[in-house]
Amino acid sequence: MSARPATPASPKNFKVKAPQPGQPLYGCEHLQRLFNQDQATTNTSIQHYKAALRIILDTTPLIPQTAKSIEGAISTSLTPTYLCLQCPWTLTEDDRAKHGNKKSHRFYVESRSGALYCQMCDDIVWDPTFEDLRLRKIGTGTFSTSGFPQAYHSNTAKFDRKRKHDELFAQDPAKDSPQFISTNTTVASCKANGLRGIYNAGATCYQNVVLQSFLHNPVLRNFYLSDGHQSNTCEMQHCLSCAMDDMFQDFYALENTNGYTAANILSGFWISDKKAFENLVTTKEQDAHEFFQFLAEELHERNGDGKKPESGSEHSCNCIIHQTFYGKLQSTTTCQSCGGVTNQVQSFLDLSLPLENLTQKKGKKHGGKIPAMTLQECLDEEYIKSDKCEYRCNACNTMQQARRQTSIKCLPNVLSIQLKRFEFKQGRNERAAKIDTPVHFPLQLNMLPYTNRAQVKDNSELARSATYDLLSVVVHVGEIDTGHYVSYCRVGDQWFAFNDHKVELAQKSEVLGARAYLLFYIVRSLA
Repeated sequence: MSARPATPASPKNFKVKAPQPGQPLYGCEHLQRLFNQDQATTNTSIQHYKAALRIILDTTPLIPQTAKSIEGAISTSLTPTYLCLQCPWTLTEDDRAKHGNKKSHRFYVESRSGALYCQMCDDIVWDPTFEDLRLRKIGTGTFSTSGFPQAYHSNTAKFDRKRKHDELFAQDPAKDSPQFISTNTTVASCKANGLRGIYNAGATCYQNVVLQSFLHNPVLRNFYLSDGHQSNTCEMQHCLSCAMDDMFQDFYALENTNGYTAANILSGFWISDKKAFENLVTTKEQDAHEFFQFLAEELHERNGDGKKPESGSEHSCNCIIHQTFYGKLQSTTTCQSCGGVTNQVQSFLDLSLPLENLTQKKGKKHGGKIPAMTLQECLDEEYIKSDKCEYRCNACNTMQQARRQTSIKCLPNVLSIQLKRFEFKQGRNERAAKIDTPVHFPLQLNMLPYTNRAQVKDNSELARSATYDLLSVVVHVGEIDTGHYVSYCRVGDQWFAFNDHKVELAQKSEVLGARAYLLFYIVRSLA
């Protein structure tokens, strides 16, 4: 005898939560109209809300934070996204209104909390029906009322509460074992990790990218989070180091991913008496490299010996900026007549690598077509090859032909490299030009060949101390006068893209494909 065919189950009809004293029946008048259309609309709306809560609470956080734009571009954001209640689309705040106007969809679920947003109210609304589902899902992992403790549904509540208490605090040796603890422990998802954007205060993107590179620099972070600068006792008016201290506290002590307004940094910067950087105090787009130099010099003076580092000198200081960024270069000049050697040592904050000459050389070699260069080729040009020069030889006591080679005597903990993409063309029509040639750079960089110890035979230990890992990248996009700065920073093993107040996940391929302007590498022993 054949079995009876199964009868398809009828769709379950959902009901709006019964009214409670002192509570509204609906979250807003627009939700009231939605629920009062027909039973099918009510069923679909509640089913979609449950599906959205499952995505938010049951899956990895990357899924609800990954949005699709109206144009179809996919991006993962740290700021809240919005899951449409009326279709399976996840949108950013910018695209939410466009989607609503195009599709006439007016209700969205916020990806962080599961709260309901009404576009017509332009606000989060508290609806008893949806809120009941949300609290059940958060509290028990299920939408069923049976998921709540029996004590809330029984006349024997007092007895059940005591039983639950006894079960909760009963001694169980197995639960004290390290293996049980490790397998039942998860990392707090709300841990503050410094991932916040910085609002553009009017052509200040060149400052924002440098500030992000400082904020994600472990050496600077550890200094400021361990009260390296005592801002509560500092008496300096408009102290930039105090402003940096406040910024580190806000980024790492608060569980907040909203954009940050760097008002104290800006005010301290704009009233600075540094004449060398007065051209930066303007509402026009400026150079991120100049701001990096200004900020480093200012923080050195606030945390160090107060002396301005002299160009071309071997300046020594124990401040956090010198411990982080400063290294030493050695210029070796060899007289071609007598073979006498003269060494000169000077400190450096960063390495500036010219691109124009190397670009022209490669262009000539490849028939005018300029191929991509590598960072190692740029370093070879400056710190391995030697140049002809004239200098006064002390042994010969006359001007002589000589060869000069520059190498690195002491590497810094964090190596900052500028690829000189902006060149000033002199002549009848003086103008600044941007060199947009791609320069490939690695995730790991061996700096040993560029030091004055590169020829040491047994250099395995030296090689380890000269191995660097990429930490952050600053990119200039667009034309020289109307461009924009963005940056990439590594947090653990994950890369993030910072575009003013917007922060998104980034792939390594995206980082390595960027046309870098500034590169920051950290020595592997500190990474």
